[in-house]
Amino acid sequence: MNRFKKSELVLMAIVLVIIGISEYYFLVLDEPMKAIFIGLWCPTILGFVIIFNLKGNHGKS
Repeated sequence: MNRFKKSELVLMAIVLVIIGISEYYFLVLDEPMKAIFIGLWCPTILGFVIIFNLKGNHGKS
């Protein structure tokens, strides 16, 4: 069973915090444009995690 690396867990925690901040901006502060801008960082960070995992596994079969 593959375990998550510490760096992946840290990035996942950061993504969850960013989602919370984005929701705070949207629901509490009523600033949807800032919320969207902040929220778009989540898929970007997750995309980088996927790319780095694919590059790391490229040499392994």
